[in-house]
Amino acid sequence: MRRLLSSVMALSLAVLSMVLITSGPASAATLTRITNFGTNPTNLNMYVYAPDNVAAQPALLVLVHYCGGSAGAIFNGNGHDFVTAADRYGYVIVVPEVTRTEKCFDVSTQAGLTRNGGSDSTGIMSMVAWARQRYNVDPARIVVSGFSSGAMMTNVLAAQYPDVFSAASAYSGVPAGCFATTNGSLWNSQCAGGNVVKTAQEWGNVARAMYPGYTGRYPRMQLWHGDQDTTLSYRNFGEEIKQWTNLHGLTQTPAYTDRPQSSWTRTRYGDTTTKATVEGISIAGTGHTLPQAGMLAYAISFLGLDNGNGGGGGTTGPLRSASANKCLDVPGQTTTVGTRLQLWDCHGGTNQQWTTTTASELTVYTGDSRRCLDAEAGGTAPGTAVIIWTCHGGTNQKWRLNTDGSITGLQSNLCLEAPGTTNGTQPRLATCNGQANQRWTRT
Repeated sequence: MRRLLSSVMALSLAVLSMVLITSGPASAATLTRITNFGTNPTNLNMYVYAPDNVAAQPALLVLVHYCGGSAGAIFNGNGHDFVTAADRYGYVIVVPEVTRTEKCFDVSTQAGLTRNGGSDSTGIMSMVAWARQRYNVDPARIVVSGFSSGAMMTNVLAAQYPDVFSAASAYSGVPAGCFATTNGSLWNSQCAGGNVVKTAQEWGNVARAMYPGYTGRYPRMQLWHGDQDTTLSYRNFGEEIKQWTNLHGLTQTPAYTDRPQSSWTRTRYGDTTTKATVEGISIAGTGHTLPQAGMLAYAISFLGLDNGNGGGGGTTGPLRSASANKCLDVPGQTTTVGTRLQLWDCHGGTNQQWTTTTASELTVYTGDSRRCLDAEAGGTAPGTAVIIWTCHGGTNQKWRLNTDGSITGLQSNLCLEAPGTTNGTQPRLATCNGQANQRWTRT
């Protein structure tokens, strides 16, 4: 039964990978096998992707494949949006690969569920240590994401190494420790079927037992699940939320609920911004087929991978409209709050230099003159103009730079659009449609 379910899972995700696959990055960088990277008790393979423009102090993403998968399959398939984002933001990706017959990660044995216990998680952390030394990784931006078996490992790594990972994003997983077995098997039918139910405190204690004596903070956690999932039951989604809210000392009552898309229900616990403490996204009418198109963009923002070199500021440069071939410009280099922005020939001036920040802002100028990209009057309707304003942290000043080049306002969920192609055209917010006049490049 376990082998059958693994095969079905692998087949369904392989099909999804074929649907979502995109062309490789237009650079010389490739997924590269690394050997002799350190302690590796279960003979995992290690692969690294370092883009040509790797940042001076990059973030590090550990990307963990599904049952029956491989490093190449997730890299070129349904995890590829992480790759194109790495080309854009300069972060490094480590991709562990299972070599055992089942091609599933060990999230079941005592060794696998213990910090430095001598199973898969031990080998993965050797990969992290190797990458940290090789690429001068920002220690505050080491994150992990995975799908299915990889989502289960994501939960386990976040529980075992909370002092290493700052955030995690798990697609179709189960709580850390739920898949525990005592007979050496890597498959737990009771957990897969959603029949392992505990209180929030009990789930929290299961995770704490993986790193006894630890009293520090735990990573922020983003959880995704389809409500028709019968491979890893949807009931596990609620159990994961119990575990991670408990680890953060939060109640299970959402502080914020919205619907980013019609079939999605997103709940946030603790911090209610893009980088919530705990975030759950339930997908109606969907089975064990996550992630789907567009989902990884939300994980990229949640994990903080779109913030350039981290710290107080990130990537700085012009934002060029793909349709107009002109740059987002502050007229006359003014610093007057409320000034509407325009398109203008790109010239490299300070009024065309936009910086992404860890607070999801787009800022222009520096020091006392620093201003934020803002929606005029806090508007959330299509047609709202964009302006500069004093930075104040409001959601109308927060933006998500998506992997397809679009820029989405977090308050309005609308896209920044160039409605024309001539100098002086005033950009505005509009319903996202994927067209060229809603795509922007850093150039």
